[in-house]
This record gives sequence, structure tokens and C-alpha cells, in this order.
Amino acid sequence: MTDWLQSFHPVSQALIATIFTWGMTALGAAVVFSMREIKRKVLDWMLGFSGGVMIAASYWSLLAPAIEMSGGSSLPSWFPAAAGFLAGAVVLRIIDMILPHLHAGFSMENAEGVKTSWRKSTLLVLAITLHNIPEGLAVGVIFGAAASGAVETSIAGAVALALGMGIQNFPEGLAVSMPLRREGMSRLKSFWYGQLSGVVEPVAGVVGAAAVVVSRVILPYALAFAAGAMIFIVIEEVIPESQISGESDVSTSGAVTGFLLMMILDVSFG
Repeated sequence: MTDWLQSFHPVSQALIATIFTWGMTALGAAVVFSMREIKRKVLDWMLGFSGGVMIAASYWSLLAPAIEMSGGSSLPSWFPAAAGFLAGAVVLRIIDMILPHLHAGFSMENAEGVKTSWRKSTLLVLAITLHNIPEGLAVGVIFGAAASGAVETSIAGAVALALGMGIQNFPEGLAVSMPLRREGMSRLKSFWYGQLSGVVEPVAGVVGAAAVVVSRVILPYALAFAAGAMIFIVIEEVIPESQISGESDVSTSGAVTGFLLMMILDVSFG
């Protein structure tokens, strides 16, 4: 797999990888064709799992390499990672404040972002779309970093990150399609909107890869930016959504499992 990917331009590598992660979102959304309902405890566990994967990826795949490649400059070695991390969180906070969205399990009164007359289905899709922006960006940046020759990264590590992001995208697609089906929408439409939430990943992936290919200087900042964006999403959106039913132990066990899996993937392949 890695040898095959290396024959492509870094931006193309990122596009291929994020098409895979988008496909996993679609696969999760496709569950709606086989069932109408999913137990809330199962969904909570899966959302916790997603959060655990994202937290682990933020450190092992993004922050740690960013810190390693920041040594030897006139700036403190912690500065690029800290600045990028903060910038990622701030940018996602701004998007979160502006983009109208609604998380599964919440009523329309709990919609976030600017006030709008958009339908509930649209707001649910936008909520998961918001999750997918930093995920696609992270995959794109790490492929661009690996192709640039940075010794702290590798194509195998980038593949591991894409695999982890893809696995945790499965419950995100499901988290859109199932509530829409429960609202009375047809299976086909529920699936369509569920997979649509992942379309942003290839776009963000291409942007991230292109940015670091153009300028290697921004590499540590870009890696940490993606990490900051993902951690913001986990704390602001994913974990609270996974605990809405009050079964915190269920979502916590999912988060621990997700973190462990992503850590093993990154250490094994990276």
C-alpha cells in the first residue's frame, strides 16, 4: 500500500486517503438501510471511540512530530507546536460560532451558530461536517509532511492516521443517518445526507497537503494546527454528545478503546 501511494504526488496521496475516510463515513451512513434504530448506548460508545481516536491522533501523529521538528531554530522548541495548536482551536471556535449546526439527540432550541431557518436535517449534517474539517486537514498535512522528507513523519504513519480517521468516521456517518431516519426521512435520503457530511474531508485534505508542500517552514505549525482543531472538536462536540444520555461509563470505555487503537496503529506503522 505505501509503495503504491508513494508513486503519487503528495496532494494526490492526500486525496486518495481522504476519499477513503469519506467512504467510511458513507459506510456508517449505509447502516440505515439495514436498521431503523440503534441503541443509544451503542451510539454513545461509538462516539466515545471516535473521540479517543482523535485525541490519540492529535498527539501521536501530529503534536509529537511537530515538537520534534521544531528543535534547532532560534525560537523555543515548544513555540511552533503551541502557536499552531492554539490557532487550530481558535479557528474551529470561530467556525463553531458562525456555522449553524445541531448535534444528534438535541432539540432545535439547542442549535448552535448563527440563527437560521434551515431544517433540522441540514443542521445535523453540518454538525458532523464540522467534525470532519480537522480530520481531513490532519490527513492532508501528514501526507504532505511525509512527502517533504521530514524524518519525524512517514508514509506508513500517514496511512495509519488515515486508517484511524476512517474507522472513527463510521459512527459519525451513522450519527447523522439514524436520527434522520428516526425523524421519518426515507432510507435513501438519510443515507445521502449521512455520507454528504464527509464530503468536506477530501477538500480539507487537499488544502492541508498543498499548504505544506508549498512551504516546508509551516510544517510544525500545520501539524499542531490540525491537532488543536481536533482537540477542540473532541472537547466541545464529540464527548458532550456521547454523554447526553447520562451513560458516561459507556462513552468513556469507547474513548479508552479508541485511544488505545490509534496509539497502536501510529506506533506500529509510524
